[in-house]
Amino acid sequence: MDLPSLLVPEAIAIDYDAADSSDVIKTLGGILNRLGYVRDDFVAATLEREATDPTGVPLGGKVNAALPHVDVKFVVRPAVALATLKQPVKFQQMVETSETVDVQLVIMLALDRPKSQIEMLRQVSEILQSEDRVDALMNCRTRDEVLKIISAL
Repeated sequence: MDLPSLLVPEAIAIDYDAADSSDVIKTLGGILNRLGYVRDDFVAATLEREATDPTGVPLGGKVNAALPHVDVKFVVRPAVALATLKQPVKFQQMVETSETVDVQLVIMLALDRPKSQIEMLRQVSEILQSEDRVDALMNCRTRDEVLKIISAL
């Protein structure tokens, strides 16, 4: 199970104009639900989890990320959704949960096996640790460009 094979082209939102973090989660989760990857309660469960176990990650560069995900029982078949945001939205930080981080890159994981989450987070962290890759993703104007960058892992 690797990131390039799980990234759903229809679930890539480029330069998305999000109102807030909930909007991004609802949008990406809604796409995955319509396409049959996740259960109807996936979005609500992801929002609930985000409230108690936030996923905002400060990256140290110009762009920060969030990795919303939820328990495997809400997933029908594995998928990954991705959004680059027109303007940053606030997510609570993963480590310093009392603090927020302005996020412009959201990678939503919908995985159907607990152990696959660890491997997928490793692959995602490879991208996030490369400021060049993050910048390249943020500069994409088409889904094909995003897929090409992710496939270069």
